[in-house]
Amino acid sequence: MRTVTVVGASLSGLYAARELRARGFDGRLVIVGDEPHHPYDRPPLSKDFLTGRADEDRLALTDAEECAELDAQWLLGVRARGLDVRDRAVLLDDGRTVSTDGVVIATGASARRLPGDGLVGVHTLRTLDDARALRAELTAGQRRVVVIGGGFIGAETASSCAALGHDVTVVETAPLPLVPQLGPYMAAVCAALHRRAGTGLVTGTGVAGFRGSGGPSSRTVTGVKLSDGRSLPADVVIVGIGAAPNTGWLAGSTLAVNDGVLCDGGCVTGLPQVVAVGDVARVGGTRTEHWTSATEQPRVAVSNLLAQRTVATVRSLPCFWSDQYGARIQFAGRRQESDTVRIVEGALDDDGGPARGGFLALYERGGRTTGVLAVDRTRAFMRVRRELARSEDPVEPAAL
Repeated sequence: MRTVTVVGASLSGLYAARELRARGFDGRLVIVGDEPHHPYDRPPLSKDFLTGRADEDRLALTDAEECAELDAQWLLGVRARGLDVRDRAVLLDDGRTVSTDGVVIATGASARRLPGDGLVGVHTLRTLDDARALRAELTAGQRRVVVIGGGFIGAETASSCAALGHDVTVVETAPLPLVPQLGPYMAAVCAALHRRAGTGLVTGTGVAGFRGSGGPSSRTVTGVKLSDGRSLPADVVIVGIGAAPNTGWLAGSTLAVNDGVLCDGGCVTGLPQVVAVGDVARVGGTRTEHWTSATEQPRVAVSNLLAQRTVATVRSLPCFWSDQYGARIQFAGRRQESDTVRIVEGALDDDGGPARGGFLALYERGGRTTGVLAVDRTRAFMRVRRELARSEDPVEPAAL
């Protein structure tokens, strides 16, 4: 290969570029990014950056020295609008064409939106620019904040808003936040964290729309209308209802797309010269939006891209973490609805939340441990996580 183009200046895109150079690729390396920024770390956006404990310089994932070592051509602030498979080219929305022998798709995902959320004061939180705009509002004085969605982004954002002294309410359509990820027992524990902090929690209802005031060109949000008929006053609304993979630019290509770019277990698409990694990739039938996947998949993907066939597969154990209301929540494993859960270290308080010192819980199925959840028990969590990973016998990418 003489040229490889990484489409997406994301975490996974950066890791793919690093892996290409580490594996001896000395050809032309092009990195295309729709944002004007070099790769940055997204997890702090809803936490330390939002509360002002971290500035933008702490978000950077690379620096001038590494950029020089990568020797890449950075095309930032420009979107890919198409992939020409026949002529092996990436088409950009500014009219340029990048001829390429290989492609790493790392375009990530975009925050899902709600109809009518174009009002002033309604935000999503996915990008650095999103976080800048939201932080500016939250540091301008006391606000009534409504967070729509009780998933990890919603919960972390609610936690940050509460830490800044705002009046916060979380709206979640499910009976409890985080039920799909943790199951009802542990989801109830996380719900207790909201209550302890004084965050309102409205569950079992959706959002019917927004209330606003002002002229048609600059209406400002004043409230959130719920599907059960109630209305919540709001000065700031944060929509955290998940993300959709950025695959629209692939329309017309021969790649299969269905809630992400379809890949085999080695991140390889239907074309051996095209691989996909990170939030946009549906690897072996599963799409995961976690930091660990975005950093681990590029090793396998690049190995297969350079080999022009699948020589390695992704076998890493799913793992994620979240910081909420001063508690570090960590999970690893493959949970199913039928799993039972038991606390093996620590305990819960009378309010159903973690007792002082946190706890460690195991998910079990048929006498076998399938997952581990920890709150403020990092050392114990890492021990069980390693045991789970060993039991899966993960496979390292094959050497070329």
